[in-house]
Amino acid sequence: MNDQTQINRALSLTHQLISTLDEAEKKLSSARNWGIVDVLGGGLITDLIKHSKLNDAAGSMENVNYYLRELKNVLGGITMPQDYSMNVGGFLTFADFFFDSGIIDVYVTAKIMNSLSEVRRLRDKCYELRSKLNQAV
Repeated sequence: MNDQTQINRALSLTHQLISTLDEAEKKLSSARNWGIVDVLGGGLITDLIKHSKLNDAAGSMENVNYYLRELKNVLGGITMPQDYSMNVGGFLTFADFFFDSGIIDVYVTAKIMNSLSEVRRLRDKCYELRSKLNQAV
């Protein structure tokens, strides 16, 4: 693969990655909003909606990981984060449903907000990479 083809492929992957990160951000923002509702007195229905949104976001993050791996393969020596995963799941999901206390609700919402911040930071890095790739064209 020549340099121009490699740059074009990297630009395409970066564009797809940014789009997928935007999608993940939207889903996480929705989950965060439902988390806030839960903190303010939501119940089982709120928990179900919140975790449904989190599952949707997890699916988007699987796609993010795919694009990150592909981008790393195309660019070779560049250091990219790998295997990004949200910090909400497993026992925390169980605790959120089983204990359904204000403390757990606040903790889960804080974890969602952390994941949201990570998605935004990763997207900012992708914007920087896209800018550098556009300069190389």
